[in-house]
Amino acid sequence: MASSFAQTGRKIVAIGRNYAKHAKELGNAVPDKPFFFLKPTSSFVLSGGNVEIPKGVIVHHEVELGVVIGKRGRDISATNADEYVAGYALGIDMTARNVQDAAKKKALPWTTAKGFDTFTPISDFIPKSSIADPSNLQLWLKVCISSVQAGVSESDPLIIWTVLD
Repeated sequence: MASSFAQTGRKIVAIGRNYAKHAKELGNAVPDKPFFFLKPTSSFVLSGGNVEIPKGVIVHHEVELGVVIGKRGRDISATNADEYVAGYALGIDMTARNVQDAAKKKALPWTTAKGFDTFTPISDFIPKSSIADPSNLQLWLKVCISSVQAGVSESDPLIIWTVLD
């Protein structure tokens, strides 16, 4: 059942470099097509839970609109993609930036930098019917009362790919 995604989900599929401004801040090229990376479901921490940051880790945060897929499919067209969306969740994609940078310099995978336990704080399930237009949401993130990110989901001109892409 989609509403228990945090307990029953099999994988977290994320799109890398979907924020043009953030890619440029990090000195990364803005890709011409989406690239995906995986995070382990063990990185979920439910709303109200404690985030644990390993010693020596420099953490960066990004607020995300998570899309909860409600049924299996492959090679789904953008036209039919909405049929597979069961709902949403507000999440934070945490990255151990110093771990990621070290891995990139050695041309190694950087999954570890994204996959520490508790590195995906996630809200409760939000039914699809509760969000009329997922491309027009005001999302923001504050860490210790400082704003670290703000934007309007996919309608933000800095967002490269939409939910249904």
